[in-house]
Amino acid sequence: MCTVAVSIDPSADIPLILTGVRDEFTDRPWAPPAEHWPGLFGGRDLRAGGTWLAVDPAARRVGALVNGHGVLAAEETRRSRGDLPLLAAAGGDPAVADLTGYDPFHLLRAGLDGARLWHWDGITLEYDDLPPGTHMIVNSGWERGEENDRVAFFRPLFAKAHRPAELDGSWTEWHGLATGAGVPPEDPRTMIVHHELPDGRVFATGSVTLVALAPAGVRYHFTADPRDPAAFRTIIPE
Repeated sequence: MCTVAVSIDPSADIPLILTGVRDEFTDRPWAPPAEHWPGLFGGRDLRAGGTWLAVDPAARRVGALVNGHGVLAAEETRRSRGDLPLLAAAGGDPAVADLTGYDPFHLLRAGLDGARLWHWDGITLEYDDLPPGTHMIVNSGWERGEENDRVAFFRPLFAKAHRPAELDGSWTEWHGLATGAGVPPEDPRTMIVHHELPDGRVFATGSVTLVALAPAGVRYHFTADPRDPAAFRTIIPE
């Protein structure tokens, strides 16, 4: 993924709300979210077998990956980063893994007990525990200032969005923000991208996810029509 917004409010009925925007080459095959792994739900990358976001509904936990900047892994030993969201959703810690085969990443593990964000630049692994509030993670990492146009525009909107009191409440406002709030793709603030490359390939936003975690359960919405806020479908509850 290229953008994650996460809202943390431990005192709320729904303590954690996450939206994730996945950008990828449009010819890369994938399968829609389902229980592709025992107890874990997420979309499946059919080329490498992993995912960009995984949910463990029983544990009320989500793992999400954003590609990072830094030193790339050696071609002969490079591994797909798609297994990292599965590790995080299952409660794992990348600090105990050999990361030398992975390209740089930002990995979020979030649940009712809080949210931790790991940063791997190809050399060093560091982490931050995210405090209550609204946060955005992009390719440059956890952006806390106003330098990033996308974050400066969208973070206040997510922070002001109405937080439903119940999992089956109205998510209309969140759907509208997660699908780009009408910002066109040529605008530097946009979350929903579309780039036609000289070699004929297209790099674009392919899907958007919304996950809400509460003691009462999990709400997992997904759309492969990333500019249509009415196109979300419910993955959990089934």
